Amino acid sequence: MPEPFSLGVAGAAKDIRDKGLSPVTLAESLLDRIDTLDPALKAWVTIDREEVISTAHELEQELTEKGPRGPIHGVPVGLKDIFYTEGMLTAAGSRIYADFVPKYDATTVTKIKEAGGIILGKAVTTEFAMADPSPSINPWNKTHTPGGSSSGSSVAVAARMCAAALGSQTGGSTCRPAAYNGIVGLKATYGRISRYGVVPVSWSLDTVGILVRNVEDAAVMLQVLAGYDEKDPGSANVPVPDYLKEMSELDRPPRIGLIKEYYSDKSSAEIWSHTQDVAQQLAKAGADIVEIGLPKSFATAHDCQRIVSNVECAAFHEQWHRERADDYGAKLRANIEVGMLIPGIRYVQAQRLRREFRQDMVEMVKQVDAVMTPSAPTPAPLGLESTGDPAFQQPWTSSGLPSIAVPSGINSDGLPLSVQFGGLPFEEGALLAAAKWCENALGVELSPPDFS
Repeated sequence: MPEPFSLGVAGAAKDIRDKGLSPVTLAESLLDRIDTLDPALKAWVTIDREEVISTAHELEQELTEKGPRGPIHGVPVGLKDIFYTEGMLTAAGSRIYADFVPKYDATTVTKIKEAGGIILGKAVTTEFAMADPSPSINPWNKTHTPGGSSSGSSVAVAARMCAAALGSQTGGSTCRPAAYNGIVGLKATYGRISRYGVVPVSWSLDTVGILVRNVEDAAVMLQVLAGYDEKDPGSANVPVPDYLKEMSELDRPPRIGLIKEYYSDKSSAEIWSHTQDVAQQLAKAGADIVEIGLPKSFATAHDCQRIVSNVECAAFHEQWHRERADDYGAKLRANIEVGMLIPGIRYVQAQRLRREFRQDMVEMVKQVDAVMTPSAPTPAPLGLESTGDPAFQQPWTSSGLPSIAVPSGINSDGLPLSVQFGGLPFEEGALLAAAKWCENALGVELSPPDFS
């Protein structure tokens, strides 16, 4: 029998429903795992052990008396430390929010609880989910960055301290750390998951991210979290399908569009060679691999994303920066100050170009079931002074289209390798189906060597 802490979301939830696993046993297994590993990995900032165990007992009794509350009944979930949680410190990795305790739950937190999930605790984030590195340690190699800004969430999932954790992505902060830590990261379509009660970076870019260890678990968590929320002005009033059902409906090998333009030049030789090897593996398994080109509007995508992110970040932090500038980290402060200097006309033009780019990206993706690129230009970079390069995520974030990073191997230095798939807006089910097929064809499931 596997240790409870090693179970994924779907597996743990099934065992609990079948009465083969107690929510209390699972919670205790994860908390013991955290006690053992986290002093070295520094993935967590707040854990309320008594509350976790108390909630697990309540859910165990509820299961006996009423049956499961929802699809993740009894499964603990971690939260990036920017998600409002009533009564629990939410510091956003910052001095500014060091003592902030919300009086209400973020909509995503409410949905997790309504689905029977247990809030395990708050995972480390970079300061205000921006560029200054966090203290979290990459479980594959402590001298390489774990990525950011969802660093703690990714480390926790990779090291089996939880089966799922929430992150966020404004540039590349879900799929990049997922790639660096050897797990699955899903960035849904912009507006698919509510951001009400989530500390913002950029209102028109921020997307809640899902960090898990396999594609099926990503589908389960998206089912829990997706849906319109009138409290979030960016929320999309689009019907939510049955993602697990849609994921299982792909009855043929997928047509995968491989983008060589830009990505082959931007990638290290190792990464591009690996990506080509993955494409060949998928082709041998039956996938139709075709090369597709980028739209001309791609040329401005990265600049537009940075302009919008910096200006909106500056708008959110304006008052605090005026009063407490010295309390910000150097990189975040620089981003805020750059945003303050960008003329309004540049911001408006960037937003206009983003809309054109989104339309062009939709036309590009329509050619295939999913688009494939490397997840990052290199494996997790050596050194802890940065969180890595978000360039391969930024186009998906700026266009608002969904993307998912899937583990695809390990390099000669023992670091995870990953490929990224992108899909059409609000068609996450089709994207998950293609990603699941590819996951099965590759047969890669990674676990850090010291924590296997």
